[in-house]
Amino acid sequence: MGKTKNIIIKTNGLGLYDFTSELKNWVSGEGILHLFAKHTSASLLIQENFDPEVKTDLINFFVRLVPFASDPRMRYLSHRYEGEDDMPAHIKAALGQVSLTIPVIEGELTLGTWQGVYLFEHRTSPKTREVVAKLQSDT
Repeated sequence: MGKTKNIIIKTNGLGLYDFTSELKNWVSGEGILHLFAKHTSASLLIQENFDPEVKTDLINFFVRLVPFASDPRMRYLSHRYEGEDDMPAHIKAALGQVSLTIPVIEGELTLGTWQGVYLFEHRTSPKTREVVAKLQSDT
């Protein structure tokens, strides 16, 4: 038993997009929530949702770790068809994860006090992203 939901997240480009409240409003009962991002240039993560500097620092770290293809250090990249941010976005998504699993107990996500669920958009232009949520019930 279980239920499924497709979550559409419209991004404004590079950034972390919190969709915890949508999940909290949707889950019920007991079980396991499986999340899957249907993209190769965005990822999912559970991260602090209190101090906005955490999001800024994460974004800046990933940009520094994997710069745009126009950066001389990235001249080895051959996949450049969709812009200077495309292949670096694929690399960042490969370093992250496209699926998450969260226990649901008594209708609540078992997140820590300061944890939120985010889509991490690695592209610079606005995108429409889809995350599939599957709540697998214990009953």
